[in-house]
Amino acid sequence: MAPKAVVTGGAGFIGSHLIERLLADGYETLAVDNFDTFYSGKESNISHLFENTNFKLVRGDILDYQCVSRAFEKADFVFHLAAQPGVSFSLENPAKTHLINTTGTLNVLMAAAKMKPRRFIYASSSSVYGAATTTPVSETHPTSPLSIYGISKLAAEQYCLNFFRLRNLPVVALRYHTVFGPRQRPDMAIFKWSEAILSGRSPLIYGDGTQSRDFTYVEDIVNGTMLAAECENANGQVFNLATGKPVTISYALETIERALGKKAIHVDHEPTKPYDPPFTHAEISKAKNNLNYRPEVDFEKGIRNFATWMLKRASSRVATT
Repeated sequence: MAPKAVVTGGAGFIGSHLIERLLADGYETLAVDNFDTFYSGKESNISHLFENTNFKLVRGDILDYQCVSRAFEKADFVFHLAAQPGVSFSLENPAKTHLINTTGTLNVLMAAAKMKPRRFIYASSSSVYGAATTTPVSETHPTSPLSIYGISKLAAEQYCLNFFRLRNLPVVALRYHTVFGPRQRPDMAIFKWSEAILSGRSPLIYGDGTQSRDFTYVEDIVNGTMLAAECENANGQVFNLATGKPVTISYALETIERALGKKAIHVDHEPTKPYDPPFTHAEISKAKNNLNYRPEVDFEKGIRNFATWMLKRASSRVATT
């Protein structure tokens, strides 16, 4: 029989890409998603998957213990990607962020511990590091989140590792770094800059543009996630998933302009936010050595792929109006 995988947040940006990979690899795959109104249009991320008989969708919430318990029945692999994203959102909505990211993860862990999957993969975040004091940042770097979002992800990560130590749940935590690509959430910088350029508005940069980010293409994140699920010696460990090759915000915007074939008429600047670290730059040797993780899509190629999707999306919206 085909192995069964469950992906919480399966209709989201990363989750939908992960499900495509699971189905391509022959997994029976179930998505759990509550289609929160934080951003609309997630249905289109997975609409093409229903033609695959190995795919099923449960419209449910990770805060519903009975729902996730039923979803996890006979699951070989649980990929917990469901979360309340948004660093700035968490500043204005700390209770919701904590409830979904921390309490929700605890709920998922309790259900998984009862059902005993072969592997539980938790999607953590580079936000757990805060403002790093050394570079590149390894998994042993102190964690001091700057935002409610980062705090909630770190607390959930600690719950995961505790369930490994005390309940023998085979957990692996992956610290994703600034993921981008087709289907990216509308609240993320690359999407917002691209939409502004295409609509003739000014993209907004916080700071002078010299800040840098370890942008990681979604396909590499999916590859690393699958490697972590398949690695027998990864249990109880934390891994950075990134490229290890950060680029500045200014260069990112210039690359987007080239890929879209259109320059911004003007770039607006506002002061940096206190919850935004000046840079992210991951050390990925642990993932390379233990998981055989090798990021293959460089930033420029990834942006070209994203721009192709963005332009197609824009043209389809014009055609339907």
